[in-house]
Amino acid sequence: MARYEIEIKSLLGALEHAEALKEQMRKRDPLCALTSQNSQLNHYFEGGNVAELVRTCRDFFDSEKQEKLDTMVMRGKEFSVRTREKDGEVLLVLKASIDDTTSANGIARLEFEEAVGLTLAELDQKVLDAGFRYQAKWSRDREEYAYKGCNVCIDRNAGYGYLAEFEKIVEEEGDAQLARAELEALMEELGARELAQERLARMFAHYNQNWPEYYGTDKVFVIE
Repeated sequence: MARYEIEIKSLLGALEHAEALKEQMRKRDPLCALTSQNSQLNHYFEGGNVAELVRTCRDFFDSEKQEKLDTMVMRGKEFSVRTREKDGEVLLVLKASIDDTTSANGIARLEFEEAVGLTLAELDQKVLDAGFRYQAKWSRDREEYAYKGCNVCIDRNAGYGYLAEFEKIVEEEGDAQLARAELEALMEELGARELAQERLARMFAHYNQNWPEYYGTDKVFVIE
């Protein structure tokens, strides 16, 4: 069954803003809990043929996951292809927009994130062989929290600094707008401002053009 990821980003910038958000979550939800903490390498790709990539990688997944991939190819408007290494585990990540935002940074998306039995370099080569090319390489440290029925990720991203992602996963496309409204309400009570898609696009473009300067470092830029 396809899953729909509803996600809203908030740029925090400095460490003290990230700590203030965590303090607010703990105050407002006694059940707020850290559920995961990891370091990641994320490689983004552009160009290529998504259908060919899916065909090449099908055998890494069971029939249910293959069906999810087929649904994404059929339903998606725009695709984002990534490889990820998370604490030694290597994953293929595909995101497909179902609204008018982008597949890379959009609000409502189909998502696929599953482990493969390859090294990051080997999986990258599979993607490159399907006609893709590197767009950028990203590094980040992530903390994930359960907060009032949603998932809140607080990331320290190369280039961006601290960023929060408020996320809900729904099984039906028709539930996407309600999930977005719920996330907006949670963000408002926490004083978190949504990062405008236009500004996010400028930040994303700047990083993609200059990623070797930031990948694997603590360097941060500010793009208004």
